[in-house]
Amino acid sequence: MKLNVAVQMDPIERINIRGDSTFALLLEAQKRGHALSYYTPDKISLRGEEVVAPVRLLTVRDEVGDHCTLGEIRRTPLTTFDVVLLRQDPPFDLAYITSTHLLERIHPRTLVVNDPASVRNAPEKVFVMDFPELMPPTLISRELDEINAFREEHGAVVMKPLHGHGGAAVFRVMPQDMNFGSLFDMFSVTFREPWVIQRFLPEVKHGDKRIILVDGEFAGAVNRVPAADDLRSNMVRGGAAKATDLTPREREICATLGPKLRERGLLFVGIDVIDGFLTEINVTSPTGIRAIARLNGPDVAAKIWDVIEKKRA
Repeated sequence: MKLNVAVQMDPIERINIRGDSTFALLLEAQKRGHALSYYTPDKISLRGEEVVAPVRLLTVRDEVGDHCTLGEIRRTPLTTFDVVLLRQDPPFDLAYITSTHLLERIHPRTLVVNDPASVRNAPEKVFVMDFPELMPPTLISRELDEINAFREEHGAVVMKPLHGHGGAAVFRVMPQDMNFGSLFDMFSVTFREPWVIQRFLPEVKHGDKRIILVDGEFAGAVNRVPAADDLRSNMVRGGAAKATDLTPREREICATLGPKLRERGLLFVGIDVIDGFLTEINVTSPTGIRAIARLNGPDVAAKIWDVIEKKRA
C-alpha cells in the first residue's frame, strides 16, 4: 500500500538529522514508497469547512548538510492526504493548541498521528498525573504555601515549568535552599501557568530512561545519562545515550499505560522513567528513534509505519 503523507513540522532545513525522530519517520516512509509532502504549522488555514496548507513535495536523504529537497508550493486541502504526521516541536502554547483544533477537523478521514484532540487533552506533565501509583510524589501548583508544605514533606525537589520542554528551566531545590525565594520570584514572573514540583530522585545520575510505545506496545528504549555537572539528562542538554533493557517495573508501567494510549489514538509516545518512577508521558513530538537505532536497538520507525499502514488498510 502506497500512502500520500504530509508532515506538519518545524522548518526541515534547520533540523539535526542525527537525532531527529521525525526525519527517521520520513526516511522510513520514503523507503516504503510513500509520497511525502511538507508544510510548517504556521501555514495551516481553515477556509469555511476546508483545512488547507501550502505544501511542498519532499525528498529526504541521510546526508548531513544535504538532507532534503523541496518541490514547488501548492495549496492543498489536507483531506487529500491519507496520513498527516503532527510533528512540530513544543512549546505547547496557544499556537500549538490551535493547530490541533484545525487538524481535528480532518481526523480520522485523514489519519493524524498522534490524534490531535488527544494531543491537546493530554499535555505531558498533566496527563501523567492520571497514574499517581506509577509516579514519584508530585505537585502542580504556583501557590507558595502548597509548595512549601510539599518541600517540608519531601525534602529535595525538582521544580520545572508545566509546559516546558527539552530540559529547559529544570531546577533541583534543596531543603533550606537559600535560592528558593529568588527562584520562586523568577518562576512567578516568567510562567503564568502552574509549575511541577516533584520529589527529587537521586538515581537520575544513573539515567533517565526514554521508553517508546507504539500503539500502546513497547517498541524500544534508550537510557539518557546526564553529564556529571548537570541535573538534566536530555540529549540536547548533553545527556549521553546508553543501550538498555526494561526492568520488570518498567514493563509493568508499559502494560498499565498501553490500553489508555490506544484508547486515545496516541500511536507514538515516549515515556520517561527514573529509578522505576514514571515522570512524563510525551505525546506532542516524542524523540529517541535515532538514538535507539544507533545503539543497535529495535527499528522503531518501521514499527510505527507498520501500525499506520495497518490502520489505513
